[in-house]
Amino acid sequence: MTPLRQRMIEDMQLRGLAARTQEAYVGAVKQLAEHYHRSPDLITPEELRQYFLYLKNDKQVSRSTYLIALHGLRFFYAQTLQRTDVTLDWVCPPREKKLPVVLSVDEVRHILNCLHCQHYRVCLTSIYSCGLRLREATHLQVQDIDSDRMVLHVRHGKGNQDRYVPLPATTLTLLRDWWKLHQHPVWLFPGRTRAGIAPATATQPLEATGVERAFRLALQESGVAKPATVHTLRHSYATHLLEVGVNLRLIQAYLGHASPQTTMIYTHLTRPADDLAARAINQVMAELP
Repeated sequence: MTPLRQRMIEDMQLRGLAARTQEAYVGAVKQLAEHYHRSPDLITPEELRQYFLYLKNDKQVSRSTYLIALHGLRFFYAQTLQRTDVTLDWVCPPREKKLPVVLSVDEVRHILNCLHCQHYRVCLTSIYSCGLRLREATHLQVQDIDSDRMVLHVRHGKGNQDRYVPLPATTLTLLRDWWKLHQHPVWLFPGRTRAGIAPATATQPLEATGVERAFRLALQESGVAKPATVHTLRHSYATHLLEVGVNLRLIQAYLGHASPQTTMIYTHLTRPADDLAARAINQVMAELP
């Protein structure tokens, strides 16, 4: 590891950035260096301008990729290098108004039933039934289960925020039965170990990439023709709660959204609301010639 990269990582740690954010920002700087084949601290403001034009016009990267490059490079030049000649204030990522993919309750059940490894099935079921992000689920600890209050303590979520989410009784039973099989003292989902090595001795939680791969295989086997990902389970959770009448403000708290505007997107995805609007529109328009 170069001293420059080490310094950037240390700067991000001091700022309290999450591990995955640190990884993404370092990757953004690495890609810039590889593009120009030299150290990123030698790149000029004009070359940065051309690089963002390249990302937008030539590579046509997604908005999320563009934002990672913007925030990662802005942090590197402003915080690590403290270069006043680079602000990147002129970079404006394209706006997107895409609605997330949502699965029906039956589709979720069908996909989960196509998971043949128990640790993946329990993990993905927990993600859906508690509205978790993938990393939040894989890092769940035994102490996070509060069976008296029937809540799950989600630690260090996005923005390093803790929250409590309702824990369904069926999910509690599923987690208990799964824990009895490995009895790890810390992790609910311990990482895989070599053959003959007890799971209770795992030093790391379950890898997110394995969960993602298992979901893709289950989706393919299920025949559900939607471009769903693990995160789709979280979107589906929020939409299904809204459809059965759970208050939007509570859903915001369960998801850990800082702004209610983020949660408002699910109002565009609920079927009962659409059905009611369609009936009202048909009634109004019924008298037209």
